[in-house]
Amino acid sequence: MSLACGLPLLECVYCLACARWAWKRCLHSAGHDSESWGLASAVEFEPVPRLCRYILAVYEDDLSNPLWAPPGGYRMTPRWVITKKNYEDTHGRAPPYFIYLDHDHSDIVLAVRGLNMAKESDYAVLLDNRLGKRNIDGGYVHNGLLKAAACVLDKECDVLKELLGMYPSYTLTFTGHSLGAGVAAMLAMVVVQNRDRLGNVDRKRVRCYAMAPARCMSLNLAVRYADVINSVVLQDDFLPRTATPLEDIFKSVFCLPCLLCLRCMKDTCIPEHVKLRDPRRLYAPGRLYHIVERKVCRFRRYPPVVKTAVPIDGRFEHIVLSCNATSDHAIIWIEREAQRALDLMLEKERIMELPATQRMQRQQTLAREHSEEHKAALRLAVTLSVPDAYSPSVYGTFDENLSRVDGEGSPPPSTTRSRMSWDELIERIFEKDDSGQMVPRKSPPPSART
Repeated sequence: MSLACGLPLLECVYCLACARWAWKRCLHSAGHDSESWGLASAVEFEPVPRLCRYILAVYEDDLSNPLWAPPGGYRMTPRWVITKKNYEDTHGRAPPYFIYLDHDHSDIVLAVRGLNMAKESDYAVLLDNRLGKRNIDGGYVHNGLLKAAACVLDKECDVLKELLGMYPSYTLTFTGHSLGAGVAAMLAMVVVQNRDRLGNVDRKRVRCYAMAPARCMSLNLAVRYADVINSVVLQDDFLPRTATPLEDIFKSVFCLPCLLCLRCMKDTCIPEHVKLRDPRRLYAPGRLYHIVERKVCRFRRYPPVVKTAVPIDGRFEHIVLSCNATSDHAIIWIEREAQRALDLMLEKERIMELPATQRMQRQQTLAREHSEEHKAALRLAVTLSVPDAYSPSVYGTFDENLSRVDGEGSPPPSTTRSRMSWDELIERIFEKDDSGQMVPRKSPPPSART
């Protein structure tokens, strides 16, 4: 009798829970993720459309007659391409990429293409991401993407070092889309940790722009490297919001909507502070730029607005149930809307007609505000008990004074280290425990400090 009375009560509770979830999900839009963020300026957002063009160039067979060149967009110079690698060159260990020497913008660019749906090797890189498998620099990262980054650096380390020496005023920029965005973020992180391998390159010369990245590093790393890594997300893009391990997504590719709905239901019931204190949970890396161009219950696009921040809580935690969740992931749309947003910013600045002196002062103020915002995010992470949020590391933090335990600058690379591959260098940061699992060393080995 009691069981018969309990069943209707359970059904009511279940219906109320589903109604609560549906109410929260249907009212949640992409604009809610960044509504409290500040507006990006044209100076900081200027590289984004151009870097999207570089990524599209990786798909081109002939840069002299490009198929994907946007009308009115940045035109590339084929003779400035230093090297271009395809799947045969990387043996499937990394996606295709190229190195471009951009003299117009004093930039050395390594661009990585996105996922190729027809290549099993790309899936192998994505599926190698069991949570907690790879612990580095006090946080967790995507294992497959880190290995792909090591493969790229093994092949191009000498080329990058030579270019940085030949052009000491040029920046070194890593960029990529989707799968390539994760590889680019890992490249920037590993290069910053081992700057002496590229001739003691200054940390300020290294930067990364990850377009529509997969979640690839834990929150403490995502915040600590926000001065180097930037992530660009267009409106409702599902991938930077999907905390589900990517192998589960691709195993459920024929029922992806069902999987996303189940993930939405689960995330609705998990408190925010519980998510933040999970050290293995991966996030979109670095500083976030969110291009917002649609409003709730409006189907047409409106002039795009770019919001930016280094958030801790609310870091693209909720999937947006939108018919544009997959189309907003396309690099062509990202390039197009980023260019529209940049044009609007430049037009606004032309109307204001700021003198050159004021523009320079504004750039300095912007850099100072970003630095303060970065430090505030680190302090907030400590307050919220995010694991290892502010732990100094011998491989670098945002503060150059903490970049070495002994406080000294980077010593010149030794002969032994110069012969060591990047894959071996990463592996030497770990040691095996009694069960045979790879765990981070309590202190770096002497060869990793030299």
